[in-house]
Amino acid sequence: MVSDAEIYARIGEDGFARLVAAFYAQVPQDDILGPMYPAGDMAGAEERLRDFLVGRFGGPPRYEESRGHPRLRMRHHPYKLDQAARDRWVQLMDHALEQAALPADVTQFLREFFHGTATFLMNSRA
Repeated sequence: MVSDAEIYARIGEDGFARLVAAFYAQVPQDDILGPMYPAGDMAGAEERLRDFLVGRFGGPPRYEESRGHPRLRMRHHPYKLDQAARDRWVQLMDHALEQAALPADVTQFLREFFHGTATFLMNSRA
């Protein structure tokens, strides 16, 4: 089984860049997630997620250097993250994981991380 710290060593910047690009390629046209993202900041959102994941999984801590502690719940609080939003985010990320073609054990590890984190960030029942 792969560990958190090994992920970056295994897939590097390129793996995270492929994953995040595949995810954000789906977002603008999505009826649930698309409206949550400012149209003019899609590149910024992509960079923030990529930098967060790189740092979280053993790479350079660019996210924390530029934005401080992730404080994921606080940063996502302004958005209505209900079951439908959580499920759609997971669906798009699962599809992005397939497209990124990462090693199978890394894909499984990240899938479990994303599913759990998406559930953790839910802040609405409606």
